[in-house]
Amino acid sequence: MQNIYYEVGSLDKKCYEKFALTEDILMEHAASSMANFIENKFEEKSSVLIVCGPGNNGADGIALARLLYKKYEIKLYLPFGAKSSMAKLQEKRAKLLDVTFIDTIVESDIIVDCLFGSGLNKDLDETSLTIINSLNKQDAYKLSCDIPSGINTKGQINQEAFYADTTITMGALKVALFSDEAKDYVGEIKVANLGVQKSVYEEDTNIYLLDKKDMKLPFRNKKNSHKGSFGHLNVIAGCKMGAGVIAAKAAFGFGAGLVSVVSHEDIDLPYHIMQTHFISDNCTAIAIGMGLGKYEIDEVEKILAKDIPTIIDADLFYEEIILDKLQKDVVLTPHPKEFCALLKLCKIAQIKVDELQKNRFEYVSIFCSKYPNVTLLLKGANTLIGKDKNIYINSFGSAVLSKGGSGDVLSGLIASLLAQGYDSLDATTTASLAHALAAQNYKKNNYSLIPADLVEEVKKL
Repeated sequence: MQNIYYEVGSLDKKCYEKFALTEDILMEHAASSMANFIENKFEEKSSVLIVCGPGNNGADGIALARLLYKKYEIKLYLPFGAKSSMAKLQEKRAKLLDVTFIDTIVESDIIVDCLFGSGLNKDLDETSLTIINSLNKQDAYKLSCDIPSGINTKGQINQEAFYADTTITMGALKVALFSDEAKDYVGEIKVANLGVQKSVYEEDTNIYLLDKKDMKLPFRNKKNSHKGSFGHLNVIAGCKMGAGVIAAKAAFGFGAGLVSVVSHEDIDLPYHIMQTHFISDNCTAIAIGMGLGKYEIDEVEKILAKDIPTIIDADLFYEEIILDKLQKDVVLTPHPKEFCALLKLCKIAQIKVDELQKNRFEYVSIFCSKYPNVTLLLKGANTLIGKDKNIYINSFGSAVLSKGGSGDVLSGLIASLLAQGYDSLDATTTASLAHALAAQNYKKNNYSLIPADLVEEVKKL
């Protein structure tokens, strides 16, 4: 996994003070990273429009223009002039080299957005909005320096933002790049080295980006085993029984040795999945909430009181009965509306979904600080997984998963790993990655996935 930071100004400052690296040196490395990307991807003499703001993000762009000059057809546009000391210095260097400055937007093969960096903390003015909208309309390859202009320090987009095909962020990954709002704007994210190795530049953090290698699939290495060696999951099926059945099928496909659906009504189940009316004596994990509806509350209370690894989803996030369970080691998998209901139940905040989505990291952090034993998975374009003081981001999610039943598959995958003995955090991160990567591997039209397709892709990982 990779480190992520709310800000990197303090990391830059360390380079200045501890390693005697100047602001100029860091800027040269930033510009070189963008130049190397362009040189490796595009033919010489391609036209490059670099649009620069008045501060140091713009200065990065002016330095880039100097590095690419003569090899590419460079047009440098500074709609607000150069105002920071570094921007003025870079402008002077570019003019001495005779780089072409222009006073309007022109069509180009490549557009480099260097208007505003990750420090944006105010609304855009009309001129900036007009420029960004004009750039977005161009049929060109779009590259952003640090973060697409229009995305603020919290990852919020209050008006408009630049649509990048690739974002080269400076020094280290930033939280703002991984908000749900930012997902459609950032494109592929790359990190620019600023003059020292990553391990030297970075400091400890509590926010991490999950990689594919963080997925610990439940491969069976022990030969002397039987079905009981891999756990017995009980899935509580409520009035919407299909949700429980989907979760049960996913769990069985992800390695649980035994899976039973708990229901007082007869259900048509695959032969390999059992049905029981009560929690099994040898149950090693419980999945409850998906499709539960108006289940008998006394029975739910008895189930939640059991000292067995549990994942809770869906309908129970609206019920006060969940509160006692929050003091224990439990996995919660709400979508944003359900999490808002849970925040209200916990007396943390009474907010609407829009407010949550603009401040996902903040509310996940607050909740997990109050309930450090809970592993929280907040669904979204970028899934957030919180445990105690740490947050883990799964950025592999896609619109393929925006279908009914995909959340039930996720619950089943997590529950399966809990049943097999994974701890709650490993079960949640691995299942979340498997869920997202399986969807990425789905080869048919991205609107056509059904839960059974997703389970089949998980089996192939």
